[in-house]
Amino acid sequence: MSSIRYAAIGDSFTEGVGDELPDGRVRGWADLVAEGWADAAGESIEYANFAIRGKLAGPIVEQQLEPALALKPTHLSFNGGGNDMLRPRTSLAHIADFFTHVLERCDAEGVTLIVLSGANPSGQLPLGPVFQRRGDQLSAAVVARLEGRPDVVRALNWPDRELSSPPYWSPDRLHMNARGHHRVAARVLTALGMEPPAGWWSLPPLPDAVNLRGARYYREHVGPWVKRRLTGTSSGDNREPKHPAWVTVDPSHA
Repeated sequence: MSSIRYAAIGDSFTEGVGDELPDGRVRGWADLVAEGWADAAGESIEYANFAIRGKLAGPIVEQQLEPALALKPTHLSFNGGGNDMLRPRTSLAHIADFFTHVLERCDAEGVTLIVLSGANPSGQLPLGPVFQRRGDQLSAAVVARLEGRPDVVRALNWPDRELSSPPYWSPDRLHMNARGHHRVAARVLTALGMEPPAGWWSLPPLPDAVNLRGARYYREHVGPWVKRRLTGTSSGDNREPKHPAWVTVDPSHA
């Protein structure tokens, strides 16, 4: 078994939505971290990803944490709360409680925790100032829960102004595109003490990037989101994690 066993839990951010490959599969920053980690270490690593789009912080922890820990990882990454934050009555302190719980379980299992904050889409969203304020508050609450824990790996993306700009986002304005996912992967690898490929911090602009405006944006993205809220459904309903068991990631030069 590899000396590095990395498991990821979370929502669409960690699943990789927005970074779609030609065959329709999503890749995302966590996949890229696994690849970059294997390259930097010069050896194969084991990688699992339990993240499912649309999940609130509670279900992420309740449904994904223990299956991930059962694999006996050396490292576990966690991000959650982005979907909760879109619901105005959600308690941000309650979301931060889940980060505390994940940390306590990682401590109990001897697992190194990697905590991420999501990227900030508020500058391009309807009601953007509201989401900016709530995101600032949630980020501060989570950081406060990590006070005095230098052993926790931090990859904080919310304050990254460059990452917040439109060229790093998909047409729905909620999910990062491939450029965004590569930048997050570069930050995680750097936080782990590794040197990511320099180009990952800012890939060239995507030639097929689409910036939907006006009625078309609301019709194609806002409308379906509102419908899911009204019907109590989720984009992740009936979806399974893409890597619920270890997959081996080899160095690219192997």
